[in-house]
Amino acid sequence: MNQQNPPQIFPSHPDLLFTNLKAWNSDQVMDLYLAGSDSALSSDSDRKQHSPDSLDSSVYQQKAPGPLVIDCQGKILAPGLRDPHVHFRDPGQTYKETMISGAQAAARGGYTGLLIMPNTVPALDGAPVTGGVGGYRTSLDYLNHYQEAQSCLLPVKYALCLAASQGRQGKKASSFHDWEESLTWSSHPALALSDDGAAVPDDLLSHVAALALKAGIIFIDHCEHHEQGIMNESDTSRTLGVPGIPGSTEIAVVSRDIQVAKETGVHIHLQHISTKASVEAIRKAKAEGLAVTCETAPHYLALNDRALLTYGAMAKMNPPLRSEADRQALLEAVADGTIDMIATDHAPHSLEEKEAGLMEAPNGIIGLETAYPVLHTLLVDGGIISDNRLIDLMSVQPARLLGQNVYDPLVHLSSQEEGNPVCDLKSWSYSFDDPWAGQAPDLVILDTDKTWTIEAKDFLSKARNTPFDQWTVTGKAMATILSGSLSYASPELMAILAKKEDSWTD
Repeated sequence: MNQQNPPQIFPSHPDLLFTNLKAWNSDQVMDLYLAGSDSALSSDSDRKQHSPDSLDSSVYQQKAPGPLVIDCQGKILAPGLRDPHVHFRDPGQTYKETMISGAQAAARGGYTGLLIMPNTVPALDGAPVTGGVGGYRTSLDYLNHYQEAQSCLLPVKYALCLAASQGRQGKKASSFHDWEESLTWSSHPALALSDDGAAVPDDLLSHVAALALKAGIIFIDHCEHHEQGIMNESDTSRTLGVPGIPGSTEIAVVSRDIQVAKETGVHIHLQHISTKASVEAIRKAKAEGLAVTCETAPHYLALNDRALLTYGAMAKMNPPLRSEADRQALLEAVADGTIDMIATDHAPHSLEEKEAGLMEAPNGIIGLETAYPVLHTLLVDGGIISDNRLIDLMSVQPARLLGQNVYDPLVHLSSQEEGNPVCDLKSWSYSFDDPWAGQAPDLVILDTDKTWTIEAKDFLSKARNTPFDQWTVTGKAMATILSGSLSYASPELMAILAKKEDSWTD
C-alpha cells in the first residue's frame, strides 16, 4: 500500500505555530509547528458526523503568508495519552458505543492510543462467525478493517486484545490458529490475551499462560471473581440492603496470577486493582523481580464505596468501589510506583440500563473524557504526584506495556536565532501500513490550569454513565495531535482560531 496522508477528522487549517509550550518532562519551553492540512473527509456532512467540534474550513480558504500563532503560555506539551483498557461495544452493542463515538471521546480526552478489550459480540476470539461480521469473517477482521468497513477515519490508533477463551465463555481456551494472523497486523495488532469482564478460570489458566508465551504477548487478567454480590461488602452494603462482595474475591485472583508469573515467566498484567491487600501482594512480587504489572482506574482513586449512597448505579462497577482504607492504599501505591499505570476501563451503557436499579443495572462507567481532569484534580492539585508523574501513568507506562514508542519532542528541537527552539512536525510522514511504527508524533497539549465543570450531556461518547457529572475539575486537553495531524481541538482553541482569522504573521 502506498503511503497516504495521516488520518484526520478535522477540517483543513493553516500552518499553526503553538508558542511557549512547556515540555512535560523538563523545564524546556518550546514552540510546536503543525503543518496545515486539507481535510481528509469528503463532505461537510462527514465533518459534522465525525467531528462535532470542527470549525468551518472556509475560514482558511485564503492563502496565509505565514503560520497562525497561538500563544500557549502555561500549557504542557506531552506524548498522547494511551489507554490499555477500553470497551467500545462494536460490534454487537453499538447502541451503547461505536468505534467512531468512542474514538471521538478518546481524542477529546487527549488520547492517541487504545487497547480494545475482547468482550464484543461476537467476542474477539478469532473464530469464524456464521454470516460474518459487517462483511468480514470474524470480529477481529472487522475491527482490523473498521475504517474501510465504515468509510471513516478515526482520530485515534488502536490495538486489539484477544479473548482468552472461546466466546469468552471460560470453558475452552481460544485457538492459537484462529488468531495467529492478528499478531502480525501492522495497523491494529493483537497485543494481549484476556477474558476481561471475568477472570480466566483456574482450569484454563496454565493453557492461557502458555498461549501468551507462545504468541509473545501479555496475559491481562480481570482481578475479580464472585458468584454473588453487587458492591463492596461493608456497612454501606448493609445500609443499602444489598449483597456485598468481600475483598478476598480480588486478592485470591491476584495471588493466583502472581504465582503463575513466578512459575512460567509469563508477563501478567493485573487489571483495575482496588484493594490494599492486592497492592501489598503486587509490591512484594515486584520486589522479587517477577514479570507483573498492574493498573487501577480513576474511580478507584477518587471514590470509595460510600459513593453508591450518592450516585447509585452510576457508581456500580466490577471490581466494586472499596473502603476508604483501600482507596488510601491505592493513592500511596500510585505515588510510590507500585501501580504502573492508570486505565479508564471505559465501559459504556445506556441510561435506561443504568437506571434499572442497583440490583439490575450493569457494572461499569465511562472515563475517556473525564480521566485526565479527574486525576489532575485529585492527584496533582492534591499534592500526591507531579504533572510529570501523571503523564507517566497515563501515557509512558501504558505505551511500554504495549511495546510502543513514546515520542519525545525534546529530541527533535531545532534552534532558531530568536525565540524558543521549535519542534517542527511538517516533515513527518504517516504510513497506513504501520501507523504505530517510526517517529510519527502523537502528542497532546494540556491546559493544566483550566478549571471547568464536567457536563455529561455534552460528551462525545454515546454513553452518559458517569458519577463525575457536574464535578468541578482542573486540566483539559487543548489539542490532540495524531501522527503530526490535528485530531481534536477544544472549543477554547476553536474560538481562538476563529478570532485570529485576520491575524496571520510572517
